[in-house]
Amino acid sequence: MLVRVRAAGVDQGTWHQVTGLPYLGRLAFGLPRPRMPVPGLDMAGIVEAVGTKVTGFRPGDEVFGIGRGTFAEYTTAKRIVPKPANLTFEQAAAVPVSACTALEVLRGVEAGQRVLVIGAGGGVGSYAVQLATVFGASVTGVCGPTKVEFVRSLGATEVIDYTSTELSGQYDRVLDIAGSRPLPTLLRLLTPRGTLVLVGAEEGGRWIGGLSRSFGVLVRRPFTRQHLRAPLSIVRTSDLTRLSELLTEGRITPAVDQTLPLIDVPTAITHLRNSRVRGKIVITP
Repeated sequence: MLVRVRAAGVDQGTWHQVTGLPYLGRLAFGLPRPRMPVPGLDMAGIVEAVGTKVTGFRPGDEVFGIGRGTFAEYTTAKRIVPKPANLTFEQAAAVPVSACTALEVLRGVEAGQRVLVIGAGGGVGSYAVQLATVFGASVTGVCGPTKVEFVRSLGATEVIDYTSTELSGQYDRVLDIAGSRPLPTLLRLLTPRGTLVLVGAEEGGRWIGGLSRSFGVLVRRPFTRQHLRAPLSIVRTSDLTRLSELLTEGRITPAVDQTLPLIDVPTAITHLRNSRVRGKIVITP
């Protein structure tokens, strides 16, 4: 399907894609040059044309999901679902990668559990706080001082400013989003059979980046009763459908920090890397 892009979301994967860092990531992004010359994955738009084998969609349908090279006027769709009528295109474009990642790392969370979200003010974190609350968990969000009120507005039971307060207590699930804390520090925050989930990371240098902590999880996993995970971000059509239901019901809401024109993609990526964004930045053609 060919989709006319009305809005495209910016996520950390975009930075890795355009910089080719860490170098190990080039096995996926492309070794000598990017496999996708135009960056961008998240999108919301209008179906322009469909192939002969496409069913369920027709030109004129409003959709959101994943495309190839969405920082453009048109994209070929990979995984899309109908856009909720109560969302703008800008809101819908802020959903796919970040919200699907949050849904994946929260699988198995039960009502009454305590969940710690480190990095609660970003794209994945803003959805993780909301989804964990929907699932009935008590959520503690960790963020910088400029995002405390924002994270509280997402439904967090408690918000911790990491610049002034040390993390303590024990949680059934700890999500460390784009963090750099050592694994032993994080494991001390878990209950004896709690779950630690690493969601990306930015330390580790230019060669392997945050993959160093993922390797650490694999090494430690056989020797502890605690559950250690470092999943990849995967967008499934079934997850987009589930999120669409929650969005339509108003149980979760996309947090769009700002909308920028296509020419300002470099500025958007810089803001994202400097942790200045509350939720997501969205690009419009």
